[in-house]
Amino acid sequence: MIPIKVATTLAATFVALTAACAGDPPHHGGEAEGRVLVRFPDEMRVHTLASMRDHLATLEQINAALAASEYDRAADLAEKRLGMTSLEVHDAAHLAGFMPQGMQQIGSGMHRAASRFAIEAQNASLSNDPKPALRALGEVMQQCVACHATYRLQ
Repeated sequence: MIPIKVATTLAATFVALTAACAGDPPHHGGEAEGRVLVRFPDEMRVHTLASMRDHLATLEQINAALAASEYDRAADLAEKRLGMTSLEVHDAAHLAGFMPQGMQQIGSGMHRAASRFAIEAQNASLSNDPKPALRALGEVMQQCVACHATYRLQ
């Protein structure tokens, strides 16, 4: 069972990421909040935003799997939809050429962190201790938050 504090933190992060994916400005006031504007061709922008919404949906599904102690399911979701093996599905190599280097690094860090989470989730299925997996999932989400706090697609 996931402690209520962890579940609350995950829920708050999901809300923040949803706002970031929708293009809402942060709720600390101000005009353009200082994020770097990244211009993608229209078709690629639409594809990228859909991909980010899929990442968010995947995080929700991972959270549900962890809450149900379905650690192998959480690992499978993470690796196939967020981890290093997902790069081809998301056409990451093609998109990277339109991203600033920092955005590329954060994105690569997110995919690597997701693969590390998948390993920790698999370990949790053997140890029945989800804490290392939860810490690893937090590292995935840190990358998402860092990217959305720094960059904005147009």
